[in-house]
Order: sequence, then structure tokens, then C-alpha cells
Amino acid sequence: QVQLVESGGGLVQPGGSLRLSCAASQGVFAIGALAWYRQAPGEERELVAQTSSNGEPYYSESVKGRFNIVRDLPNVAVHLYMNNLRPEDTAVYYCYGYLQITEMSPAAGYWGQGTHVTVSS
Repeated sequence: QVQLVESGGGLVQPGGSLRLSCAASQGVFAIGALAWYRQAPGEERELVAQTSSNGEPYYSESVKGRFNIVRDLPNVAVHLYMNNLRPEDTAVYYCYGYLQITEMSPAAGYWGQGTHVTVSS
């Protein structure tokens, strides 16, 4: 069973930057969409940024112009560069990948375990 492993969360001051990384625990046959979601306390999980299988990026309005999603296909990885962070960006960030593990298996969605990001002075 493939796992998505995240890293890079932590505490940062407003206006600061962080890079989140997510990598699969093994190689896969095909990669579809790769995305980052976040969930703040008491809130629903929301899509932050996504890169589709053709590389087209999508950003939520709240992060557009501040966040950048980058795919690393050879390593089955995706990174989220977060700049000019705000207190309202505080959340648990989850990596998501739509992956086909082998040629014979159907594609499915996989989630990382989540990494905490706290933006506070």
C-alpha cells in the first residue's frame, strides 16, 4: 500500500515562508492530480492548490499569488511553497494524490497524514 509522507510544517511568523513536501513511499505506474488541502480547527477540509495530470495549476482565491505548487514526477512528489503567510493560513495541511499503483490496478486517491502549519507572532 503506497503512503504519502509529508514534511515541512511548523511555526512561522506572519509574512514568513514555508515549504511543504509530500512524497510517495514507492514508485507508481501513473500519476493523476496532486494537491494540497488544509483543515483549520472547526472548519471543513478545503482545497488549497492542485496540479492536474497535464500540469495545469489551480489555487484557491485565498492563496492565489502567495502559494506555488510544484510537481516532481520522477520522485512522485509535490511541494507547496507558501509565502507571505497569514494567521488565517494556520491549519493542518494534507497532501493528496490520485495515483495508479500498477498497470493492473485502478487509480485511486491517497492522502497524507497531515502536517501542522501555525502562523503566529
